[in-house]
Amino acid sequence: MRVRAVVTFHGRVQGVYFRAHCEENARGLGLEGYVRNRADGSVEAVFEGERDLIEQCIEWNRASQPHARVESVDVRWAAPTGEFRGFHIRH
Repeated sequence: MRVRAVVTFHGRVQGVYFRAHCEENARGLGLEGYVRNRADGSVEAVFEGERDLIEQCIEWNRASQPHARVESVDVRWAAPTGEFRGFHIRH
């Protein structure tokens, strides 16, 4: 079942290629959406796709980013909007 997750990653997540690795992983899983830096130093990602794939992507980004240190993750689940085509970094 397709779902939407709005995810905020907190910690050392800016300036360490977090968004690029997130984009690569999300695309590899066939997810749609975007990832962007926030002014407060966190990173926001919006994923749409199968819930188990989104959960896998969140866990990979939480635990396996080579230079980042994720201290906490906030996830809000919702119905998908279908507004995305592919997965991209927003600036």
